Amino acid sequence: MEQFFSSYLGYIILTGIASVIGMIVSGVLQAKFRKYSQIGISNRMSGREVAEAMLRHFGVKGVQIVEGQGMLTDHYNPASKTVSLSPAIYNGQTIMAAAVAAHECGHAVQHATSYPMLQLRSNLVPIVQVASGVQQYLFMAVLLFASTNPALLLACIAAFAVTTLFSIITLPVEFDASKRALVWLNSTGILRGKEYDGAKDALTWAAMTYVAAALAALVSLIYLILRYMNTRN
Repeated sequence: MEQFFSSYLGYIILTGIASVIGMIVSGVLQAKFRKYSQIGISNRMSGREVAEAMLRHFGVKGVQIVEGQGMLTDHYNPASKTVSLSPAIYNGQTIMAAAVAAHECGHAVQHATSYPMLQLRSNLVPIVQVASGVQQYLFMAVLLFASTNPALLLACIAAFAVTTLFSIITLPVEFDASKRALVWLNSTGILRGKEYDGAKDALTWAAMTYVAAALAALVSLIYLILRYMNTRN
């Protein structure tokens, strides 16, 4: 099994499987987005109003809520303390708008309360930017020259280790933000019954995209490590 995994054919097969899983998860998420973007909520609050209410509830100050562009581009930027919501979320009065807005504000609450995993992820960002910028070039060089240059393989492993670690650390950050969002949406009564169930369904599948990304990164890292071990034998 180790020889299969460390072979290029084994790597292609396993990364292909990981890619298919990622595509399936992404497709399901987009379907959920379309579904819950068409179901209004009874209190008719927009995503912006939900975000404002959640930040106010937790006493989070100094965070801007802005309208971004595109679809599924929603994010919280801890550096600028900005919650950016895509137009469908910012203006929408739907289950999806409420769920995503609350999730992104969950990150703002994490930041305000010094959630350790978010701090760790933020500290890794500069290193990850460098590693992700060079890892594909290193990987191509490894495929061509790794057998004669083990040091090149080690450099590639280091770059992939950084991005894989970042992907893994992202998981608890995303799951915790969704948990905070769902608890708040339920406890305040902003979403109830089927509306709450829909929000939970949507956020669960959104989190699965990060699981798929972490899996793909881990497959690449394990392949590189096993290939390096084979060069040492």
